[in-house]
Amino acid sequence: MNPKATTYSDAGVDIDAATRATDKIKELARRTFNERTLSEIGSFGGMFDGAFPGLAQPVLVASADGVGTKLKIAFATGIHNTVGRDLVNHCVNDILVQGARPLFFLDYIATGKLSPETIAGIVEGIANGCRENGCVLLGGETAEMPGFYPEGEYDVAGFIVGVVDRAKVIDGKRIEPGDVLVALPSVGLHTNGYSLARKLLLEVAGYDVNTRLETVGLTVGESLLQSHLSYLRPLDRLLDLGVIKGLAHITGGGLTDNVPRILPDGTSVKIDKGSWPILPIYTLLQEIGNVSEFEMYRTFNMGVGMVIVCAETDAARIVSRLSEVGEQSYLIGRVTDGNREVTII
Repeated sequence: MNPKATTYSDAGVDIDAATRATDKIKELARRTFNERTLSEIGSFGGMFDGAFPGLAQPVLVASADGVGTKLKIAFATGIHNTVGRDLVNHCVNDILVQGARPLFFLDYIATGKLSPETIAGIVEGIANGCRENGCVLLGGETAEMPGFYPEGEYDVAGFIVGVVDRAKVIDGKRIEPGDVLVALPSVGLHTNGYSLARKLLLEVAGYDVNTRLETVGLTVGESLLQSHLSYLRPLDRLLDLGVIKGLAHITGGGLTDNVPRILPDGTSVKIDKGSWPILPIYTLLQEIGNVSEFEMYRTFNMGVGMVIVCAETDAARIVSRLSEVGEQSYLIGRVTDGNREVTII
């Protein structure tokens, strides 16, 4: 018999630390609230006004994702206030491909021992991403799970809900041979391919996060923590024009596996290699590991973050609109007859 009363903290869970973290989260989340927000952080459920009088047939679009092993770079560098923004932007892009604009976001953060400062850093990034995308941080969960995660590590996931008028849903069904592909650039790995990138840079090359990569102009840590971009702002003015037949977010699976997800039966795509700038980080990764070209295009985005499919007659208009908001774009390929495959030539 243990004469001392056993508490939750004896089992490794610090309720006081959780309370301090929650207080900071409330402050950060409130900065994202708008007139549709009907509840405070801390309620058992987040409430959001679901009336859409400006839409004829509102369709809700939802998605969930994580940051993956990019988190290992956050752990190694001690920089925790960027991965949350990556998470939001990734989720925004995933519903954007169907024409949806974001409404609200929920997060889940789990760790072995809760550090209020670390949690606040993560949520700071999430709140920044939400504000930049006009999205409410409506709620979430912070779980302290002793013995479940290595010391100093955590996992984070995000859940997003957006809306699109049914008549303006982008589903790829109108894509046909003769259409063209317009690419929007990425700024790095975004949130994909990190298991391979970490192996090549940290194991094969023997670098650490502070090693400066001369051809990239950044340290390893800086290169791998570059933000996952949101494409909502550059595409926002185009969503309602009916000129976008399909959108593909270039994430895990690279160009070869993501573009076919929006192609109708009877079509394929030919992508012109060299029609956009390959980022220096990818050239370096390929050289370090003698990685095949096929593996590079299948694993990484290779400098392309989003692909637009449109009629050839609309391409110039789209490129012009993107240029007006300061977004560079590239014509990188064409839709052909085929069996939903991507060929890079």
